[in-house]
Amino acid sequence: MKKLFLLITVSILWSLTSLSQEKLNINIQKSTIKWIGEYTFYFGGHNGFINFKEGYFIKQNTVITGGEFIIDMNSITNTDIEEQKGKDGLVDHLKNEDFFDVKKYPLGKLVITKVEYVDKTNARLEANLTLKGITKPINFRAEFNYQEKELQTRFKIDRKRWNVNYESKFKDGAISDAIGFEVSIKL
Repeated sequence: MKKLFLLITVSILWSLTSLSQEKLNINIQKSTIKWIGEYTFYFGGHNGFINFKEGYFIKQNTVITGGEFIIDMNSITNTDIEEQKGKDGLVDHLKNEDFFDVKKYPLGKLVITKVEYVDKTNARLEANLTLKGITKPINFRAEFNYQEKELQTRFKIDRKRWNVNYESKFKDGAISDAIGFEVSIKL
């Protein structure tokens, strides 16, 4: 009888927890991922955008506790080069095997695994980032604006951890191993 009572109690608690969890799909038209690549030995570099293909947050009670986001690597653009030929050349280069190998790996993925709130709107997030078929843990800080239904964050990754191994042939044109991201996710 005790086992039956325990089983019923656990089942009720689990179902109550499940009911308070909500999946919130993001608005991919209003959400942005800006990438920033810089030179190693002098100021400057390149930047552009990559689009979300889909994504969602997990909301439990009144706070975000997780989420999963699919990134369309084919959508990568450049915004700092004005000449179309140069812009297209850089984008093609970023899609090649020595960068993101987009033909073989058209999607990236970020899965939030842990959210630790510093206060009501600021948190430290842990996530798994998949690029080029390689999944590595990352962590970053984010700010939630519940009124505007938005998350804002900035972070950098070491591109070599995901086998993005391009090396410039010119020492003064060497690119940093760090790639920066400025992300705005809206519901």
